[in-house]
Amino acid sequence: MTGSSSTLRVATYNIHKGVQGIGPARRLEIHNLGHAIEQLDADIVCLQEVRKMNRQAAARFSQWPELPQADFLAPEGYTAVYETNAVTRHGEHGNALLTRWPVLRQGHHDISDHRFEQRGLLHVVIDINDRPVHAIVVHLGLIKGSRVRQIVRLREFIEREISPDEAVIVAGDFNDWGARMRVAMNAMGLRDVHGTRTLTYPSRLPVAQLDFIYGRHIEPVECSAPRGPIWSRMSDHLPLVTDFLL
Repeated sequence: MTGSSSTLRVATYNIHKGVQGIGPARRLEIHNLGHAIEQLDADIVCLQEVRKMNRQAAARFSQWPELPQADFLAPEGYTAVYETNAVTRHGEHGNALLTRWPVLRQGHHDISDHRFEQRGLLHVVIDINDRPVHAIVVHLGLIKGSRVRQIVRLREFIEREISPDEAVIVAGDFNDWGARMRVAMNAMGLRDVHGTRTLTYPSRLPVAQLDFIYGRHIEPVECSAPRGPIWSRMSDHLPLVTDFLL
């Protein structure tokens, strides 16, 4: 645990499938991302746009990892959990979670709003000091109406699957310009550190916070996003890090 036995550090990071750039200038960043994730020193790392496999990228990049990206990125001693959201012509990708705490169980729930965007919830139950903590990794749609409907489905999932007295973390890329989903999240008892925006997108010159970390029955106390040339080159998003009191 980070800091003390009562502190939990959670990070969320859209890794853009481990590749940056366009056309011939595309470059492989997955190795740098591995070092970066280790530097975050988070107890739980929630990842979006994670490739399980991709035949085209593996053929293009000579240093493409043999392992699925979630397993490749997991620091030593962490457990990697992955679930597919989208199956494409060349492979598949989805959400992942890395944790230094034992995993009790995992599941996936489809929240796709239309056939052009395949989206899902990755639900992982983690044992933290003999207390179950539910972590849900999300990557919401690009259309506002889709996000609204997906938040409703998230609420229904939590109400159906998780006891009201158990701790919940919801983290990921909300594609939420202006934090418009915060009211709906707060209505579910989920809170983040707010008052000032923690800008995460685009990574080279952040102007918006698209990534959020919310908690229920745990108190968010501090939120940050590392910045600088190294972070700006690895993905189009910056990682977001929140420290919670259990």
